Amino acid sequence: MNKKKIICPECRTYTGYIIRKEKRKYIIRDQEYYFDITVAYCEKCGEEIEVPGLLDLQMKEVDEQYRKKENIVFIDEIEKLMTLYDIGKAPLSLGLGFGEITITRYLKGQVPSKEYSDIIKNALESPKYMLNKLIENKNKIAANAFEKAEKCALNLEKMFNISSKMLSTISYIFEESLEITPLALQKILYFIQGIYLALYDVPLFDEDCYAWVHGPVYNSVYNLFKEFKYNPIDDDRFMILKNRFEELTEQERNVIQLVLNSFGNYSGKVLEEITHQEDPWINSRNGYSFLEPSDNLIEKNQIQLYFKKIDKEYSLRNIKEINRHINEQLELKNK
Repeated sequence: MNKKKIICPECRTYTGYIIRKEKRKYIIRDQEYYFDITVAYCEKCGEEIEVPGLLDLQMKEVDEQYRKKENIVFIDEIEKLMTLYDIGKAPLSLGLGFGEITITRYLKGQVPSKEYSDIIKNALESPKYMLNKLIENKNKIAANAFEKAEKCALNLEKMFNISSKMLSTISYIFEESLEITPLALQKILYFIQGIYLALYDVPLFDEDCYAWVHGPVYNSVYNLFKEFKYNPIDDDRFMILKNRFEELTEQERNVIQLVLNSFGNYSGKVLEEITHQEDPWINSRNGYSFLEPSDNLIEKNQIQLYFKKIDKEYSLRNIKEINRHINEQLELKNK
């Protein structure tokens, strides 16, 4: 909000004003709340005054803080749900079991009840829940709207065949990376798992890794993103992963960030070439020619032993040391 001079209604002076944040009491649905609200005071007489745009800002602050405190869905989350399932306001409303214009009212700013908010949040978090809601209310929705939303739900449901930790890890990678290809994602996941195993003796996620021609691959992740081929992953469906990374511990995030700040600076092809020089992939591909397809398991203990060896030589807690290891691997490749 731009600070301009105004006429103070108290002292009738053309003067400036001071902006502050203060706790104010509000009664909403018979409950008492205290919110941090922006207020303005006259520089001349010190009385609280109204300035242009302030009331709208205060209403927005109350709305946001109330929704956050009561875990009520936000407008942008409802818009996200519509995008995820390629569905309009009226069919979404009916599909969730609401009245036809309920979602329209929510998009205009009406705050949902906790019951209805929880339904929307559940639909946003679980494609299976959304699919069940759509089927339950199928007779209320136009056929083509139902079919489009059902197709989206079925596609999204495939994503949840992956473990929660893997989804959270991918969510963090998406949050921190401007763009990433499926090939680069596979290798980043492999290095994250390797370093985490070396430092903490447990896997970050449960999925097994396999030795394919182009390096270590997590099959379920490959199936999820294979349609992008060598292009960056970009699809509204994956908005459902946004903020899942908040479930990760600080320890887990630190390891992911270490990998992104080091290995993450290279293309998928370069990362593939690095893995081709490492024992876990080489040993699991034993007996195969260079371009011969294979789907052999790379045992987690093989990955752990290899990265523990690297940790002893380079210290995998230190980003400079990780980069030194990468540079030496790249120099070895070019010899």
